[in-house]
Amino acid sequence: MGKINVTRCEIEGLCVIEPKVFFDERGYFVETYNENDFKAEGFDVRFVQDNQSMSVRGVLRGLHFQKEHPQGKLVRCLKGRVYDVAVDLRASSPTFGKWFGVELTAENKKQFFVPEGFAHGFLVLSDEAEFAYKCTDFYHPGDEGGLYWNDPQIGIEWPIEEGMELIISEKDQKWGGLTETFRFE
Repeated sequence: MGKINVTRCEIEGLCVIEPKVFFDERGYFVETYNENDFKAEGFDVRFVQDNQSMSVRGVLRGLHFQKEHPQGKLVRCLKGRVYDVAVDLRASSPTFGKWFGVELTAENKKQFFVPEGFAHGFLVLSDEAEFAYKCTDFYHPGDEGGLYWNDPQIGIEWPIEEGMELIISEKDQKWGGLTETFRFE
């Protein structure tokens, strides 16, 4: 039906998705997910869980993944601005250890599809941000994995603005780097 525009990223599997937005004098309407549109674009996914978070400026969440129950994610920013990042952890991938980032905002309505096999995280650039995730598997607390957000081997170019103080959970400060982390087969 052509309600989404899909831009495939240089790392296989990652996609930026722009849904068609219908504006009129009342505001706007957007279909954020339609299984038929996604199938027409070659996505074979089944979402089983939706999550939403609110964070303040400078919060950096990630980089997270699940080991035995990997989650594909379709993420978007409902309010504010975030810089969203995925890192390829697929052992056999020619882009293993490479990252891709995209700015997601309430205004641009872009979505980011991160398939299984990636670590994922984001940095809040606005005073507040509300963030939504559609996930292909359920959250399993004992299955968490993570990757240090600032691993020099990966070299993510986070857009940390002057005067921004990062707020990173204790757990996220303790993850290892790429050489110590889990790899998806």
